[in-house]
Amino acid sequence: MLRLDNARPSLWESVLPSQLFEMSEELTKIDRILSDERFFSPFVEKFYTHVGRPTTPVATYLRMMCLKRRFKLSYETLVKEVSDSFMWRRFCHLSLEDRVPDDKTLIKLTRKYGDDTLDKLNDALVLKLKEEKIIRGKKFRVDTMVTEANIHYPTDTGLLADGVRVITRTVSKLRKAGADIGKGFVNQTRKVKRICLGVSKLFRGGGGSRGRAGLAKAQKQLIKIAKRVIAGGRRVKRQVEALKRKPSWAGRLGDQLEGWLEVGEKVVQQAEQVVRGRFHIPRRVVSIFDTGTRPIRRGKARVDTEFGRKVLIGETDHGIITTHKVLEENPADATLLTRAVRGHRRLFRRRLKAVAADRGFYSRANEARLKESGVKQVSIPVRGKASTEQRLEQKQSWFKRLQRFRAGSEARISLLKRVFGLDRSLMRGSQGTEIWVGQGIFAHNLWQAARIM
Repeated sequence: MLRLDNARPSLWESVLPSQLFEMSEELTKIDRILSDERFFSPFVEKFYTHVGRPTTPVATYLRMMCLKRRFKLSYETLVKEVSDSFMWRRFCHLSLEDRVPDDKTLIKLTRKYGDDTLDKLNDALVLKLKEEKIIRGKKFRVDTMVTEANIHYPTDTGLLADGVRVITRTVSKLRKAGADIGKGFVNQTRKVKRICLGVSKLFRGGGGSRGRAGLAKAQKQLIKIAKRVIAGGRRVKRQVEALKRKPSWAGRLGDQLEGWLEVGEKVVQQAEQVVRGRFHIPRRVVSIFDTGTRPIRRGKARVDTEFGRKVLIGETDHGIITTHKVLEENPADATLLTRAVRGHRRLFRRRLKAVAADRGFYSRANEARLKESGVKQVSIPVRGKASTEQRLEQKQSWFKRLQRFRAGSEARISLLKRVFGLDRSLMRGSQGTEIWVGQGIFAHNLWQAARIM
């Protein structure tokens, strides 16, 4: 049964000094914003039911997630801090007699509600600020950033070792399902560890030709071991399927094993190509645990390759983010401008009068499309050699003013990464990254709205 709020008062609040429960100015404003009933609508539409045990109140969950992302806390630390703080308990609508939701409960609710609910919450917040005439939405700036995945730096030897480790670990769990499961499977993890340790010793002094030769030999050894482990894993998978009465958890582990085997085979194939001297491999796997992670190198000098997902950010006046999207692969910025403007106009109708972006978003088609749709001022520097007319336009005061407005998106991205955790997603997969980014942007917009109200 879905509970929206917890309005039960506590006797202790009338006995203890009121100063203990006084919230900061920021939290007071955020609490006032979240008290609007429109923030309950996404939960009621999708999850409302009369049956079952009462859930954690939606108002409590939203406020706890806001605190988590605002102060970059883990779930365990969040629960401890809310339990120990009178002020945070009042903010989360928890009396002194109420039990703080467990960290595992919060994790399950985050996965359950998903990224669609977060998108609706962000839209509701932007529309609330628009209706109260706090933001006008006439100016719009757009940029992209990379949210890294929570993985170690990918190497062929490391990926092969990861594949062997997770397949062996899953087979060990499956052995509990029956006496015949896993018979004949050989644990190769100790041998893999010795090989990886030898590789690290080779490059401790700089490597050189001796190190490269040793690395090639180690890769060939790991490929052979990985093939044997994958073949053994396939036999174990067939044994699981042959069970007449298997517990449900054995079936789930069998499905997990199938996934690890498929990824392991891809890693072996790309390692074999590297050994043969082919280094440019399309759709290269860079993580066993998050196969959607892509290597992204931005168009800036002396920038390291980032492993994660590209995120499109669209921002209006007063620093409120009106649209965002986690992207697959690494599409060119010029292909994303129309999508960003469409997402902004979905909330602000025909109010958009000025668009600013960097030169990566420029194309003649983009510029023409924006002007045809009614945007009077398009401030996007031309890529390559500009014509005389384009140079004169870029020297005008309105163009320079909008470019100064655009430069603020760099500071906004830095803020999102430093304060709201968008530098690295601690949730796996594309859906997990969308949830992580959506939570961070919702917490940022609440914080920014409290500042400008």
